[in-house]
Amino acid sequence: MKTIRLREGKERSLLRRHPWVFDGAIERGRADPGETVRVESADGRFLAWGAFSPASRIRVRCWSFDEAERIDAALFARRIQRAVALRQRMAVASSGVRLVHGEADGLPGLVVDRYGADLLVAQFGSAGVERWKAPIADALRAATGCTRLYERSDASVRELEGLPAMTGWLRGGELNGGDMTAPTTATITEHGWHLTLDVAEGHKTGFYLDQRDNRGWLAHAVRHFGLKRVLNTYCYTGGFTVAALQGGATQVVSVDSSAPALARVQQHVALNGFDAGASVCHDADVPAFLKQALHAGERFDAIVLDPPKFAPTAAHAERAARAYKHINLLAFQLLAPGGLLLTFSCSGGISADLFHKIVAGAALDAGVDGAILQRLQGAPDHPTTMTFPEGEYLKGLAVLRQA
Repeated sequence: MKTIRLREGKERSLLRRHPWVFDGAIERGRADPGETVRVESADGRFLAWGAFSPASRIRVRCWSFDEAERIDAALFARRIQRAVALRQRMAVASSGVRLVHGEADGLPGLVVDRYGADLLVAQFGSAGVERWKAPIADALRAATGCTRLYERSDASVRELEGLPAMTGWLRGGELNGGDMTAPTTATITEHGWHLTLDVAEGHKTGFYLDQRDNRGWLAHAVRHFGLKRVLNTYCYTGGFTVAALQGGATQVVSVDSSAPALARVQQHVALNGFDAGASVCHDADVPAFLKQALHAGERFDAIVLDPPKFAPTAAHAERAARAYKHINLLAFQLLAPGGLLLTFSCSGGISADLFHKIVAGAALDAGVDGAILQRLQGAPDHPTTMTFPEGEYLKGLAVLRQA
């Protein structure tokens, strides 16, 4: 077993059970990608077992802080069984569920979603889980009973780990003795409506399950406040569009720069029985669209801002803050008095406190008074642990513009 020795004073985060060791904290020691290492303090005390990643600034991701625990296939089976059991206790009211959420489930770098009764999608985002991929795949099938497992290891974090992008079937991809390939499409239900996805082509693992409860919140708010005209920006395939229509909106304008995503928005409108005339789609750059709508004198009763990740790390926070403020300023100016803004950041480099300040600054510059009705976050099947606050990547605010 290879040993990683930390510099003096660099053991504090591990003593608090934070699972990451950065390259600058290491005094000496090396290992192969994903190899299990023993992490010690400067004076030789055991701190953790972890997976080494020579290409990443996060040089070690910790598996366990128990010196007696073995890092083997049985450990991964136990962790996966525990994660699946937790979601069963949550009784998520959807057929799309996050089953494994990385560090929160003791499996750094691993994300697994379940779509419908028999389809799993996994992202292996670290050298550690990449090395244990086969046992993890077997454990996932055993814990869930699912026969089909698709890999979507094509997120940008793979590059930081020195790993190539990999996609395709890991298990159960062949049908009829290999004559056919299993379909990569699925339909899920949430809050009484239906949404389709393609795990091979869609964002992340195919869909944004983390926004499930926030979509439900929007449907309730549209109904409760009688909001009729809704703007859904960065709409992707229209989850918030369907939610607004379900809540009683008479028109939803959906904006995205992806024509295939917008085509699926209209499919979802039809699939859920809504009037096609109530849904208007624009293939456009969102900031440009917001400016154009403002110049045209448009107003909306509700606006959803759900942009992509502007700041993957804290190093990008300053530039991202300017981008977030810009779109929120435009949104406040487009919002009718008494209207509702749902605004989000999925950037790990932007804290909830900083995001609040950004949105507050945008409201101030727009000359708008707003009341925060709700602080929004990821659905509970995307948990955050007490020792790993970085896991709280999705944060949002529901702001009611004062009349």
